[in-house]
Amino acid sequence: MAKPAQGAKYRGSIHDFPGFDPNQDAEALYTAMKGFGSDKEAILDIITSRSNRQRQEICQSYKSLYGKDLIADLNELDMLDIREIFRTKYEKSLYSMIKNDTSGEYKKSLLKLCGGDDDAAGQFFPEAAQVAYQMWELSAVARVELKGTVRPANDFNPDADAKALRKAMKGLGTDEDTIIDIITHRSNAQRQQIRQTFKSHFGRDLMADLKSEISGDLARLILGLMMPPAHYDAKQLKKAMEGAGTDEKALIEILATRTNAEIRAINEAYKEDYHKSLEDALSSDTSGHFRRILISLATGNREEGGENLDQAREDAQEIADTPSGDKKSLETRFMTILCTRSYPHLRRVFQEFIKMTNYDVEHTIKKEMSGDVRDAFVAIVQSVKNKPLFFADKLYKSMKGAGTDEKTLTRIMVSRSEIDLLNIRREFIEKYDKSLHQAIEGDTSGDFLKALLALCGGED
Repeated sequence: MAKPAQGAKYRGSIHDFPGFDPNQDAEALYTAMKGFGSDKEAILDIITSRSNRQRQEICQSYKSLYGKDLIADLNELDMLDIREIFRTKYEKSLYSMIKNDTSGEYKKSLLKLCGGDDDAAGQFFPEAAQVAYQMWELSAVARVELKGTVRPANDFNPDADAKALRKAMKGLGTDEDTIIDIITHRSNAQRQQIRQTFKSHFGRDLMADLKSEISGDLARLILGLMMPPAHYDAKQLKKAMEGAGTDEKALIEILATRTNAEIRAINEAYKEDYHKSLEDALSSDTSGHFRRILISLATGNREEGGENLDQAREDAQEIADTPSGDKKSLETRFMTILCTRSYPHLRRVFQEFIKMTNYDVEHTIKKEMSGDVRDAFVAIVQSVKNKPLFFADKLYKSMKGAGTDEKTLTRIMVSRSEIDLLNIRREFIEKYDKSLHQAIEGDTSGDFLKALLALCGGED
C-alpha cells in the first residue's frame, strides 16, 4: 500500500453552488464552530463547494448576522486538523485549493489562515505528516503519571460506614445523599470491606438492599461502583452482547483499552459469573474480522516489552505494502500487529509508517476500512497514542447534542475513577475548552448528577 486508495474527488469551486443561500451557509458555519468542539467536516464541505464569489457573500452575511469576522473565527480552529482532513479526503492540500480557487485580499487572508502547503515537501515528508510524526514522538517519550479521582479514604471505618448505609435505607424513604457520599468517596477495596461488614452486622446483602432502594441511572452508577472492577467489566461485556442487538462500541471500548492483567481478570470473572468463557460469548455474538480482532484482544497476550526498531520497520512495511483495495489482506495485517505488539513498539511502528507513506496510521485506517473493524483499530491506535484523551473524547460524545448516553457516561466514570480520571479531566478541558465538571452539570440532573460530580472530583 504505497499510497492510500483514492478518496473523494475535489472538483474545485469555479462554478456557483446551486441553491446557494449565503445566510443559510453563514448560520451553518456559526453552528459548526460554536460550543466546545467543532464540526470540521461541515466547515470544509461549505468552504470547498462554494465559488469564490459565494464565499465572499458568506463572509458578508456572517458579519451581518453575528457582528463577527468569519476569517477571525476560523482562525480559532485547529487548522492543522482541518488541513489533514482535507488532505485525506481530497488528496491535495487545502493551501493549493485556496491558491487556485480564490483571489484578491480574500485569498491572502485565507492563505495566511491556512498557514502552510501540505503538498510542499518538508525535510522528510509533507508538513501535516511531520506534525503527526512529532505527536507520536511526544507520545513515545511522555512519562505521564496516571491518577484517579477516587482514593482510599483516610481513617476508614467499615463498621461506621455499614451502619450509616443501613440507617440510610431503613424505614420509609431513602437517604440518597448518604449513600452517594459514602460509596463515591471510598476505594473499591474499601467498598468490598463494607459489603462484608454489612453482611456480618445485619445478615443482609448490601447490593440487594441498594437495588431495592435506588433506581435508574443512580442505581446503575452506585451498583457499578460496588462491584470489583473485573466483575464490573465482565458484566458490561455481557450486557453489550445481550438481546437482539450488540453494543459493539462497548465491546471495543473495554477490550481495546484494558491491560493484559485486567483482561485476564475479566476472563476469570466472566467465567465465574456466567459459566461461559468470554471467547465463546464473543464467538457467538460477533462475526468476521471483527470477531477475530475481539478474540485476539480478549486473550490478554499483548507483548509487554519495549520497542524493537528493526522489527518496527518491518511491521510498518508490512502494512504499508498491502495492495490498495485489498481490504481483507489489509485488515489481517493490521490485526496481527495492532493486537499483539506492545504499546512502546506500536508507537515506533506508527512513526515508521508515516515516514513510508506520508500518512498517519489513524487516517489510513479511517480511509481504507469501515464499520466495526475500523472502529476497533482506531480505538487501539488512539489508546496507544493517549488513553486518557481517548476516554475524554468518549465522555464528550456521550454528552454531545440532544440526549445523553448514560450507559457510556456511567461505564467510563465508574471504570476509570481510580485509574486515570484526573488525567481524563485534564485532556477534556484542554481539548474542549470546558471542564468535565461543567459538561456533567449541563447534561445530567438530580442524584445522578450529584454522584457523577462526586466521582469527577472537582472543577478544573
